[in-house]
Amino acid sequence: MKPIDFPTPNPRGWAGLASALGLALLLQGCGTTKPPTSQARPVAQRSEQAVERGRDVALYAMSLLDQGYRWGGRGPATGFDCSGLVVHVFREAAGLDLNGNAAALSRQSRPVQAGALQAGDLLFFNTLGQPNSHVGVYVGQGKFVHAANERSGVRMDRLSDRYYAARFEGAKTMLD
Repeated sequence: MKPIDFPTPNPRGWAGLASALGLALLLQGCGTTKPPTSQARPVAQRSEQAVERGRDVALYAMSLLDQGYRWGGRGPATGFDCSGLVVHVFREAAGLDLNGNAAALSRQSRPVQAGALQAGDLLFFNTLGQPNSHVGVYVGQGKFVHAANERSGVRMDRLSDRYYAARFEGAKTMLD
């Protein structure tokens, strides 16, 4: 077979070719990655260890009641926003390094089957006209802890409260 004779590009051409090849490989990789974990089958049962870690998460979240609210806040010294509270609680109580806003946390977690809600699960709400724009930590007995707003800071509310019930989008877990 006769070899194919490609023209020799100038040095700028090699960079463009390498960029195009890299972009093509990156795009190909996007099509072959597995779907986000939130697409997984809903969790129905938990291991004993996951239940225990969930209780630890819930207790730690409750220990932060009355902390201040700050948009983008990630710790007790600065205050918390909703996702900052969740990230902090899971790092301190469960040893999990999470990151991102409420929507990103939703994509990283697995759905919980209806009726299988456990302490430590995440509850997602549409409070800004956007899916998964708010997140809280379920603590049991129909209650959850969340960083609500600047006026009230970190507080506990009932999932059955009219405001939250109307905006509830689902429960998910990072545990088990």
